[in-house]
Amino acid sequence: MLAAILIVILICFSIVIFFGAPYLPTLKKEKLAAIELLDLKKGELLLELGSGDGRMLKEMAKKEVFCVGYELNPILVLISRLICWPQRKFVTIKWANFWTEEFPDANGIYVFLLDRYMEKLNKKILNREKKVPLKLVSYAFKVPKKKYVQKKGALFLYQY
Repeated sequence: MLAAILIVILICFSIVIFFGAPYLPTLKKEKLAAIELLDLKKGELLLELGSGDGRMLKEMAKKEVFCVGYELNPILVLISRLICWPQRKFVTIKWANFWTEEFPDANGIYVFLLDRYMEKLNKKILNREKKVPLKLVSYAFKVPKKKYVQKKGALFLYQY
């Protein structure tokens, strides 16, 4: 029984590599820098693609920024829903593959994707139906052939 549980947990945490990146929580210093770069105001909307444990969503929701997190790992979805419970008015966490979802009109996106997915993300953002101004902050990986507006440590800010 224990072996089966461990196998399920291992699958939940490793399958996401085929869609974006493994779960690695953003360190507090980088989280604060990302929030500063995004510079979202009360009532605006943030999407976090691969929202992990929900801590970024929780911090943004404290600023009364509406947040939608997309996460494939069902264990992390449950954890993030618990972590974000006090901010549930501002946070929605979807157990979903963000590649197959149509993005709502967001003001910001935060991602920590592997390098090989950045061009695909760029195309998805460019192909949005409504093209409201959007800020993308990427942790560690650049969008190929797109110039970033600002860099802070390992974080890159892009404007769309």
